[in-house]
Amino acid sequence: MEPTLTGLAERIDVIVAGTDTFFLLMGAILVLFMHAGFAFLEVGTVRHKNQVNALVKILTDFGASTLAYFFIGYQVAYATGFLVGADQMMEGNGFALVKFFFLLTFAAAIPAIISGGIAERAKFWPMMLANVLIVALIYPFFEGMIWNGNFGFQKWIEDLTGAGFHDFAGSIVVHGMGGWLALAAVLLLGSRKGRVRDGRIISFAPSSIPFLALGAWILTVGWFGFNVMSAQAVEGISGLVAVNSLMAMVGGTIAALIVGKNDPGFIHNGPLAGLVAVCAGSDVFHPLGALATGLVAGALFVWLFVWCSKQKALDDVLGVWALHGVCGAWGGLACGIFGTAAFGGLGGVSFMAQLIGTVTGVGIALVAGFIIYGVIRQTLGLRLSEEDEFDGADLAIHRIKANPEV
Repeated sequence: MEPTLTGLAERIDVIVAGTDTFFLLMGAILVLFMHAGFAFLEVGTVRHKNQVNALVKILTDFGASTLAYFFIGYQVAYATGFLVGADQMMEGNGFALVKFFFLLTFAAAIPAIISGGIAERAKFWPMMLANVLIVALIYPFFEGMIWNGNFGFQKWIEDLTGAGFHDFAGSIVVHGMGGWLALAAVLLLGSRKGRVRDGRIISFAPSSIPFLALGAWILTVGWFGFNVMSAQAVEGISGLVAVNSLMAMVGGTIAALIVGKNDPGFIHNGPLAGLVAVCAGSDVFHPLGALATGLVAGALFVWLFVWCSKQKALDDVLGVWALHGVCGAWGGLACGIFGTAAFGGLGGVSFMAQLIGTVTGVGIALVAGFIIYGVIRQTLGLRLSEEDEFDGADLAIHRIKANPEV
């Protein structure tokens, strides 16, 4: 009987490894599909003359990010790469390859986030160069600190506060990093031509509410892969993560509905604000804590978007600093509040640890953003010419309109 039992155990191990690989692959596909959401959210928000550019940027940035992360970024974050034989890559059903695919979709979200902030006036190739540098060096530097324990950062926080910095699915590592990098780019780019007239700020209306809504819905659905599949193994699947994501999404929607006074742009960004904020503590919150986190995030987004729209130098087209940067930072801090046992959470978190980790992430993003975009502005330039911006990025860069027959 022993050989049979041994064979059965080996078979079970193979099934478990295959199941984990398939589980993570489904997560990677869901997050990959979220990039379509980024694209259509931007398409619906920008003016008609910049819709093609929005679609092209998201896809080409993903391609460039894949190469940057495959050859450099993944090595920076996890001290491992893929310049080995294919037979070695296939150990454990190729789980390491699928893990790379999954984490790549997170890394590539950084350029997708930034794209929305710099829309309608940024040069194509210089911005792609900036994205490559960010995905190859800046993002994985912080990713490795938090999710791989690089440089002893997590151990230092734990020794200091009694708990490590907890960011289960990337409120700070992904969204905060993208939002605060975008802030640097937006400030260095300056406001779109025609936005300030005779000292007054003119608002540009979205080009398509249906496309904006479609993008928001795609992102919302894909987010459950973003959060739940962050467990990276079937045995780690948590219904708590799923329900917490749901409650934060609903909280963000309701808050944006009320504070945004039934504005469809705010309403469709509300669930995204809640989902950004819940990422960090989705595995430790009580559902009521997740709901509170989402409510605050939805209101924060609306208030900050309105405030930014009144600032001449802060022309953040999709409000990505408010949505990803500030709501991401709120999520990092909220994890240290609603994740504690006192608020019904599972505990094991510390507010001071969350504060240190959040401030560190914001600081790295801002410093790196001003350096990268500042150097590129002085060398290659960041902005389209005034004539190209007037014509629109679609004609200036891609030589075609979104609807050529019109």
